[in-house]
Amino acid sequence: MSLATIVAIADPGFAYLRKLGQVSEEVRFVVSDQLQVLLTACDDADAILYVNTPNLLRAVFPRASRLKWLHSLNTGVEPILFPELVMSRAILTNSRGTYKGPLAEFVMAAVLFFSKDIGRLLKNQALRLWQQFDPQEARGKVMGIVGYGETGRACAELARAHGMRILGLRRRPELSQDDPLLERVFGPEELSQMLPFCDYLVLSAPGTPQTRHLIGKSQIKVMKPEAVLINVGRGSLIDEAALIQALQEGRIRGAALDVFEVEPLPSDHPFYGLSNVLISPHATDHVPGWRERAVEDFLRNLDRFLTGQSLLNVVDKVAGY
Repeated sequence: MSLATIVAIADPGFAYLRKLGQVSEEVRFVVSDQLQVLLTACDDADAILYVNTPNLLRAVFPRASRLKWLHSLNTGVEPILFPELVMSRAILTNSRGTYKGPLAEFVMAAVLFFSKDIGRLLKNQALRLWQQFDPQEARGKVMGIVGYGETGRACAELARAHGMRILGLRRRPELSQDDPLLERVFGPEELSQMLPFCDYLVLSAPGTPQTRHLIGKSQIKVMKPEAVLINVGRGSLIDEAALIQALQEGRIRGAALDVFEVEPLPSDHPFYGLSNVLISPHATDHVPGWRERAVEDFLRNLDRFLTGQSLLNVVDKVAGY
């Protein structure tokens, strides 16, 4: 390939984008969040690196007539799946798997938060109250993982290390039939069959029309009263009104949530007032170097792009992940 033009839709002041300057002379990078600059640059764009501002991407996309590849530095791509992109010939890739480690750690932190009743410990400590009680073990408990992809499997690895039993659910269960971490893998139509077994239900599925409100009133109804719901996927996976009612009525033990239907979570949201909810402000994967890792993954894919190899983490634009 001759000199390739890569347009990065991002604030050029982002420190993690400095790694782009280490690319060989085969590439011309244009990094900007200014519409006019991007419009001009996209006339020659062979590839686009998308970081943020979906409206900006949509505005410049019609100018990118040469575009062969678009990479999202994020895992979730639903904000950018506008019809023109979906129907285009451009390959879409994302940062699937880049953030799986920190997300899995949050999941295990949530399991231990509830099994050891850390909220009660903190409350009693603040009250200077010595009150013994019997915590639970994670060992032997069942973790069900909805969306058993890279993040889901990373959760399973940590959970198994704590002696937990693992059930998985994914769109194509045959891909995990021989996974040694799993006791059983379910298909999407078997969700209601898996739920009654779960002490901890982890959601790590993508946000698509098919997964919207995957967990609602009828699903919560078949969960164990002592079950804990943990969401590191997308806020749209849960019917929040149904979850709030269930938590208020004690129909499940609790929830640990990193993602929400509306973000930032409004200050008057009922979740804030529930003692059986652990809230993370969609930042559990924001560990030191998290964006640098994503850029490194992009650069590895860029090398494959420049040398004509198949790209990694290709997104099915119709399925949405």
